[in-house]
Amino acid sequence: MATDTVQTSPGWLQPDRLEAARGQLPIVYIEAVPVRVDHLGRVEGVGLLLRPQPDGTISRAIVSGRVLHNETIREALWRHLTKDLGADADPQLPAAASPFTVVEYFPDPARSGFHDPRQHAVALCFVVPIAGTCRPSQDALEFSWLTPSDVVNGQITSEALRRPRPTGPSRARPLRDQPQLIGPS
Repeated sequence: MATDTVQTSPGWLQPDRLEAARGQLPIVYIEAVPVRVDHLGRVEGVGLLLRPQPDGTISRAIVSGRVLHNETIREALWRHLTKDLGADADPQLPAAASPFTVVEYFPDPARSGFHDPRQHAVALCFVVPIAGTCRPSQDALEFSWLTPSDVVNGQITSEALRRPRPTGPSRARPLRDQPQLIGPS
């Protein structure tokens, strides 16, 4: 199992400068939906974190975080996946990392179906097979493998839609405002 992590130089802004940047330009994020696949590449399980939110609620979340200055998309994916799922998760990044979709979030909820009151954000969304053992880290309470039908059923979707967004930096995104499990944190 992989135990290495991508080391990046400090490439992010101090909180006051981040706030100023958020008001002036889009911020780039990666989103990763961890999956277990069979030998033919069919999705058998979708991995979701369970995280406490700032308002005291608890919700399911996918892996999400900002891309740092001078960091490649692949490095950002690896960093966030190993940070949130543990060093033994063994994410299987493709040779050419291409998002399955790109989503823009806007501070104005009337602008699109995706809303982030803090910023204009661009989220590159990936499905990433996981070969190893996941042990949630950071502030996650647990990590669960659900069947694809469990993820899209009414109970999980409606539960997630009632959850508010996190406000802290580089946090996994709860399944809110995320048709198809996407959105930046």
